[in-house]
Amino acid sequence: METRLADDYMAQGRYAEAAAIYEQAIADFADSTDSDRANPNLTLYWHLGLALLLQGEEAAAQFTWMTPLMEAEPEQAEIWTADLVQVLQAEGDRQIASESYETAWLLHQHMQEFDPGMERSLKILELGLRAKTLAFEEGLEQAIELLNEPASVAQPLPLEVLQSLMHLAIGSESIKLDEFLVACIPHFVAQSSLSEFVDLLMEQADRSYRISRRALAIQLAKLALKLCPEEAQVMAKTVFFMQSGNTADVLECLPLAKQLLEQSSSLTDQIIFTQQILSSLMMTCGLSQETYEYYQGYKALLESVRYPEALQAENIYSVTAMGMMLNYFEDNPAANRVIRNQMAEVCQADIQKRFADQVDRFAQRHLFRRTETKPETQPLKIGYLSDCLRIHSVGWLARWLLQYHDRDRFEIHLYSTRQSDDPLQHAFIHLYGDRFHLVPFAASEIADQIHQDGIDILVELDSLTSFACCAVAALKPAPVQVSWLGYDASGIPAIDYYLADSYVLPDSAQSYYVEKIWRLPHAYIAVDGFEVGTPSLRRDQLGIPGDAVVYLSSQTGMKRNPENVRLQLQILKAMPDSYFLIKSSNADRNLLSEFFYQLADEAGVNRDRLCFLPDVPANETHRANLGLADIVLDTYPYNGATTTLEALWMEIPIVTRVGEQFAARNSYTMMMNAGITEGIAWTDEEYVEWGVRLGQDALLRSNITHRLRQSRQTSPLWNARAFTQEVEQAYTQMWERYQAL
Repeated sequence: METRLADDYMAQGRYAEAAAIYEQAIADFADSTDSDRANPNLTLYWHLGLALLLQGEEAAAQFTWMTPLMEAEPEQAEIWTADLVQVLQAEGDRQIASESYETAWLLHQHMQEFDPGMERSLKILELGLRAKTLAFEEGLEQAIELLNEPASVAQPLPLEVLQSLMHLAIGSESIKLDEFLVACIPHFVAQSSLSEFVDLLMEQADRSYRISRRALAIQLAKLALKLCPEEAQVMAKTVFFMQSGNTADVLECLPLAKQLLEQSSSLTDQIIFTQQILSSLMMTCGLSQETYEYYQGYKALLESVRYPEALQAENIYSVTAMGMMLNYFEDNPAANRVIRNQMAEVCQADIQKRFADQVDRFAQRHLFRRTETKPETQPLKIGYLSDCLRIHSVGWLARWLLQYHDRDRFEIHLYSTRQSDDPLQHAFIHLYGDRFHLVPFAASEIADQIHQDGIDILVELDSLTSFACCAVAALKPAPVQVSWLGYDASGIPAIDYYLADSYVLPDSAQSYYVEKIWRLPHAYIAVDGFEVGTPSLRRDQLGIPGDAVVYLSSQTGMKRNPENVRLQLQILKAMPDSYFLIKSSNADRNLLSEFFYQLADEAGVNRDRLCFLPDVPANETHRANLGLADIVLDTYPYNGATTTLEALWMEIPIVTRVGEQFAARNSYTMMMNAGITEGIAWTDEEYVEWGVRLGQDALLRSNITHRLRQSRQTSPLWNARAFTQEVEQAYTQMWERYQAL
């Protein structure tokens, strides 16, 4: 009975009281005249030692355990030792379950004294790393040494121990990670579990990608691919990760994507792999004849998607957002929007068929809420769904609206499909607390949470930049759904409205949009400005005279269109003393310069007049460096968006070519809302004319700069608070219309 009480004390952490009971029980046993005194109750010694250890009396614990063992015969000692280890193991497991890793580490060290072995040594390293009682690099180096010992490979190790160490090593992004993972391989091979190892690598790669640790995701996936180079699923996932890496990664994945396309038989895979090839070629400035041939094939594949049966595949989510490449190659929305809308309709039909019960459940609830009368004091619930609620153009542009929302009239929820340890996401979390939801990358689960939260209006921010978000919208988890920002409207029939303005989409555009275009009174976007740091570059460092006219193009390789660059070089040729600054984020300097030099040679422009700016780590520094330029030359058929806003904020004149599609009218609406018409061109000829005129007329440039400075106080483009009120009025009217139907 007393020892049972001691066991209870142990469970409660009352170790001194438990030890006192165990000690008394041992003393009582020693005083008894029982004929079995030669075989003492060993469990009392094991538990007394354990109680002493847990209260910090390590030497006393060791003495207690050794007391009976020293008197035992060899065979008897072996049995008793195993019994002791079992008691310590049970307590060690309990401590691990409660995440008391330092105590568990101490217990396993003592178990190692009685029951040494490779498995125990690795477990001690794992627990030491978890408890931070061991420096990480040192601990991992010891693990590598153990794993590389010939005896350890010959003696099979429990894979769960290796997996635990792998999770720790991968989570730390240790410099020894590659070496450690390679050391693990023979142990999985020895147990015919290499496929399990590869699955674990890919699982961790996927998790790393979801929390914005892209370099780590690529590292793990590449190792997995090295182990099974013919596994199509591993190769496809590796290509997907590498597309988000640096230029070297993008170039390396190009032949893999081509191999996958050659092997693919399904329409779904062919669309995915062709878009990846196009993306890789464009990001590395590979706009060659080959690129255009792939584009024609890509467009033909999209046009062939006419019925849900064409896309019967498990990776349907991956094609739901396909079609964005059309905007980079052509300014033809009347035709290309039809392709995109058709694609969206087919994908939505397939997704809704797969989740028919869920869609029906949502629809029934929506029907009830249509007739539901909200109390005047009950706020409208608005949900924002995005993969980009972090340091990303969408995050930067949305932050002002999210900051200024009226919390009394609107209950705001943010749904982020990506975790990112960056200042902007931390700011969103601080702003919204438990209404900032990190959601899994699974459309049906996200949709369920949005529905359960009772969201009235769901605002999907990513459009064609996010596969999961398009699929969520297709399930219609909210009664009213809106699309804003992203590339362009997604064409998903379940989305009711697309926020725009009268400049970025003219009245005629409604004929080729599925969504109802909701035009805001002024601009479809407004910000209060941008943080600007200290410049890291000067003209003299670049070999540019102080009185020279300097043009700038700062875009990604995706937007570099050869025909548009030829127009920019015409401007440069007409201005003999001018220079051209070129910046492309994450671009390969050699490939970028080769692309521009070839076109410059054709145009008769000296290569020395082209300067390629390096990437800088901080957005604030990037904006400060814009001051090097006198004039920004915009891209076409895909204009700048965030880059245009930044240039206007830095008071730099812009030359933009206005087109028909949304992507070709971003700079136009921003300039109009800033009160600037100079530099707006409607033809290629006007683009060149404005570029030359602004280069020649310093007084005109000065006048534009002055007006842009004044616009900070007067323009709707720089009044995010008023913009937020306009958006809130739109939401209110949308809800009223919904209930009036």
